[in-house]
Amino acid sequence: MKKYNIKKEIVDSVELKCLLISKGVKVDIAIYKDFSKDYRLNVSPLMCNSMLLSDGTNVQLTDVGFHLRHLFGMLSWSNLKLMKYASELSTPFGLRVLEGKPALFYENDFVDFVTFHKKTDFYKQKTAAGLPFVGNAVLQGCDFVSFQCLWHCEYAASGKPCEFCFAGAEFESLAKKNKPQPAAVAAADLVQIIRYAVQNGDANSTQITGGSTFAGATEHKHIAGYLQAIAASDIRLAGEILLYITPPEDLSYIDEYFLLGASRIACSLEVWDQARAKIITPGKIHFTSRERYLRALTYVAEKYGKGKAFSNFIIGLEPIETLKAGAAWLAERGIIPSASVWMPMGRPVMGTMAAPGLDYFRRAKEMLAELYNRYGLVPPGGCGLNVCVEKDIYQFTIHNS
Repeated sequence: MKKYNIKKEIVDSVELKCLLISKGVKVDIAIYKDFSKDYRLNVSPLMCNSMLLSDGTNVQLTDVGFHLRHLFGMLSWSNLKLMKYASELSTPFGLRVLEGKPALFYENDFVDFVTFHKKTDFYKQKTAAGLPFVGNAVLQGCDFVSFQCLWHCEYAASGKPCEFCFAGAEFESLAKKNKPQPAAVAAADLVQIIRYAVQNGDANSTQITGGSTFAGATEHKHIAGYLQAIAASDIRLAGEILLYITPPEDLSYIDEYFLLGASRIACSLEVWDQARAKIITPGKIHFTSRERYLRALTYVAEKYGKGKAFSNFIIGLEPIETLKAGAAWLAERGIIPSASVWMPMGRPVMGTMAAPGLDYFRRAKEMLAELYNRYGLVPPGGCGLNVCVEKDIYQFTIHNS
């Protein structure tokens, strides 16, 4: 793991990744002009750009300017006075061309040379039914094709979206305008997208994610249909199928998902502190309950073994003490506490867009490393995903130690 000297502070690559995700980057237009022809790089945030630090750490590349312009065009911002958050949205990180190579800077200080993933035509494709890949799936890191919202979130449409969720804000906005929600992605379309990514060498694993639903049977119909379609196809995934679900009342659905090919199942809490969770994830608390999440996760771990269940935390949304308590509760039961770094750009949470500082991320990294090591937990994937750091933590602090 590489170390960097940033304003006399020694920062390792995992910590730098956290800072870059939470702060974003100002990308010089010359970066797109010089490197988009040969690499997976586009001004559209829908294409989920990422960059590789010189030690191979994969990092979400959020170009703050383009990202915010896209959100302004997508969402209703009548309730958001952006100027109120202007000081919180500034970033010291920049990406510029130096000596013919893409270079990361902190203010005017050189930090590292970076590179990007190989060029792909993935985002230019459409399915046979005409569904564009872009906006429905993203390539993450070196091995995942991920579906961020295969069906709409009923919690968000009812007025209780997670505060940090961009898609949830869109579903809520559509509902307020009495406009129809987008139809669920068809299983045939999902299979075609995965097939292209695998055959093109863009991915060997997939993440299946939808919105939270009121009725377990509704979600079960979607998920079972997707898994059955993958199993019946000619796709041979060398990696894993990660399934993100709303914890069902009927736990037999979980048994069926594993039988149909799911590798691991996530019921993501996002926030452990219940007082904050009621504000940040109101639908999960109001409609589902913390108890149902823990019941489903424990069921998976006890029946299918250590590491088969995982739950995502969005690090940066709660004090390190409550984050640690939640992660420890899961880990000691064989459930992987995974970690996505909060991206505050454009979506205030509890009235702020101010991301935590280095000390917070460092303590979170060290805490998760200790738990993974103590309980023998191995996060999925061959490299770190764009905004998630659990695999980076495992690789750098445990696997290579």
